[in-house]
Amino acid sequence: MKVLIADSLPQSTIDNLTALGVQVVNKPKLKAEELAIAVDDADVLVVRSTEVRADCISSAKNLSLIIRAGAGVNNIDMKTANARGIYVSNCPGKNSIAVAELAMGLLLSIDRKIPDNVVDLRNSKWNKSEYSKADGIFGKTVGVIGVGQIGQGFIRRANAFGMRVIAWSRSLTQENADNYGIERAEFLEEMIPACDVISIHLALKPETKKIITKELIAMMKPNAIFLNTSRWEVVDEEALFEAAKSGKIRVGADVFSDEPEDTSSPFTNKLASLPNVYGTHHIGASTEQAQNAIADETVAIIKQYKERGTVRNWVNKAKVTAAKYQMVIRHYDKPGVLANVFNDLKSAEINIQEVENLIFEGTQTACCTLKLNAQPSASTIASIVGRINEVIQAQVVKL
Repeated sequence: MKVLIADSLPQSTIDNLTALGVQVVNKPKLKAEELAIAVDDADVLVVRSTEVRADCISSAKNLSLIIRAGAGVNNIDMKTANARGIYVSNCPGKNSIAVAELAMGLLLSIDRKIPDNVVDLRNSKWNKSEYSKADGIFGKTVGVIGVGQIGQGFIRRANAFGMRVIAWSRSLTQENADNYGIERAEFLEEMIPACDVISIHLALKPETKKIITKELIAMMKPNAIFLNTSRWEVVDEEALFEAAKSGKIRVGADVFSDEPEDTSSPFTNKLASLPNVYGTHHIGASTEQAQNAIADETVAIIKQYKERGTVRNWVNKAKVTAAKYQMVIRHYDKPGVLANVFNDLKSAEINIQEVENLIFEGTQTACCTLKLNAQPSASTIASIVGRINEVIQAQVVKL
C-alpha cells in the first residue's frame, strides 16, 4: 500500500506507517494544483487543509481512500470522490478541545484587550487606566450555535467560568440540553438578541452556509462579542465586517475568507484589519495535543484499511439509498450459492443496494441480508429457494 501525505504531520505518523509495512511518500508542502501529478499511483491520500480537487481525484490511478487529518471535509471534492467510488474518512473530535480552548481564549482576550496590553508594554507604554475597563464574563449570557464535540467543549468551559449558556442546533433536544446544564433555544432569532456573546461551532454544509445572516447579525446586542472558530462560510462576512466597522459589536475569529495556502502568499482581509477584531491564523486545531491525536487516528484508519479493508470514520457512505425491500437468505456456505442468487435478481432487473453475509458457528451455513430497490416476484423467490442444496429460506420485507 502506498500513502501520499500532502500536509505536515508528526514524524511519528511516518514512522508508525512504515512499521505497518506501508510505503510512505511524504510531501508536506504540496499545493492543490500540484496534487493531480503527485498523487500518481498512491492508494491513500492524506491531507489537512490542502484542497483535493476533481482533477486530482480523477487522474489518480489507484486512489481508493482520502483521509482528512482533521474533522471537516469541505476541502475535498466529495462529488468526484463519490463518482469514483473513493472512500473519504476523517478524524472527528480529535481537535475539539484545542478549538474550544482557542474560542475561550479569544473571548477573554477581547474582554480584557490582552493583545493590546501586550503591544503597549512592548512599546514601553504604560496604559493601566485604558485597560482597567473590562466588563468580565462571569454571569454573561453566551449563545452557542452548534453542539457537536467542539460546541460541547466550549459549553463546559463557559459553564466553568460561570456564564449562562443558551444553545441552538437542529439536533439539540431538550433532554440533551438538560444533560449539558444549559438552556435550549428553539430559533436563532430568539437566542441572538438575548446574548452578550455568540460562539459559532458549526460544520460547513450546504444548509449551514451563511446561516448567520445579515439580519441575525443586526439582532446582536450593542458591544456584544461574536466568536467564529468554525468556518468563515457559515457567516455573512460582509455583514459581519459592517457591524464590526460601525463599532456595534466586537469579533474574535480564527477563520477568514481568502486565507493563503502558505506563509509566502499575502493575506488581505478587511475584517481582520479592524481594531475591534481579534484574529488568529486558522490555528484552532494546532496544538501538539490535538495534532498528535489526529496523527494517531490517521494511522489507525490506514491500519484498519490495510488489514481489514474497512474504513474507519467513513463519511461519504450513503445515508439514504433507493432500497425499498430487504431480503434475508439463510443458505449453505458453499461456492456459487450467492452468485446464483445474484443472477436471479439480475434477471429480474433488481439492483442490490447493500449486502452483508455472516457465517454461523461451524461454517456450514450463513445468513445474507440484501437491500433491494424493488420487490422480487414470487417466481424470482421460487427460483432462489428452489435450489434445495443451496438455500434454506428466503424472506422479503418492505423497508
